[in-house]
Amino acid sequence: MSTPHHEYPDAVVAPAPTMWPMLAALGVTLVFAGLVTHVAATVVGAVLFVTSAVGWFRSVLPEEASEIVALRPGAERARPASTSTRTVEHLEPGGPQSHRMRLPVEIHPYAAGLQGGIVGGAVMALLACLFGLLDQRSIWYPINLLAASAMPSLAEAPVSLLMQFDATGFVVASIVHGLMSLMVGMLYAMILPMLPRQPILLGGIVAPLLWSAIVWASLGIVNPALNDRIHWGWFVASQIGFGLIAGIVIARSERIRTLQALPIAVRAGIEGGLREDGRADAR
Repeated sequence: MSTPHHEYPDAVVAPAPTMWPMLAALGVTLVFAGLVTHVAATVVGAVLFVTSAVGWFRSVLPEEASEIVALRPGAERARPASTSTRTVEHLEPGGPQSHRMRLPVEIHPYAAGLQGGIVGGAVMALLACLFGLLDQRSIWYPINLLAASAMPSLAEAPVSLLMQFDATGFVVASIVHGLMSLMVGMLYAMILPMLPRQPILLGGIVAPLLWSAIVWASLGIVNPALNDRIHWGWFVASQIGFGLIAGIVIARSERIRTLQALPIAVRAGIEGGLREDGRADAR
């Protein structure tokens, strides 16, 4: 039975500690773990959950179990908080003494990322075709190699077949190259404003080198036959060409400010844009 608090002025009545909630959580975890492991785990978890639920309810019904916790002596207790009549100055977003904003404050438009991906993809395709002419005397060799990433039959095809035009391979390579160029261009548009210094250098050289290393390490495991046919020097050169051209196109685009400096009502669409006097137009 609980004891009134006023009978213990130097103590508080707190709920008694119990282990049943943790055991109930463990039981539920075992129930779902047994679905992918063994039925025995589900059975043990169900029994543990039911037992914990019964014990948990018994600790609060018909009366909650409690214990008396003694307080520290008055000299050791924290002093009561004192009120102050001083006011707090609020910072207005976007003002001369603005609060700290999240970086980047300005970003490139998404359209610039698409443009950079298209131009960079075109330069990358030209470099790949140049490699095909110099190394295999055929522009279809690199195109068919790219299509081999989605067509296993081309990955093990003889070199003589890779040097010939393949309509299916051309369509597959065009789709893969186009989608990858657009996605990487959009990614560049989002990442470049976050780079503090020399964004074109980091995005055009460092990022392609890291991407090439990841492809080289993974392709040797996923598709060794295709990995042996790729000239990695030209692969890295084409990736750097894409990164530099796409980075230049995106970096030269006009940046737009993010909405974090605008009032929350404007960002939520409750009010319109700002008038010439700096106030928000209500809709």
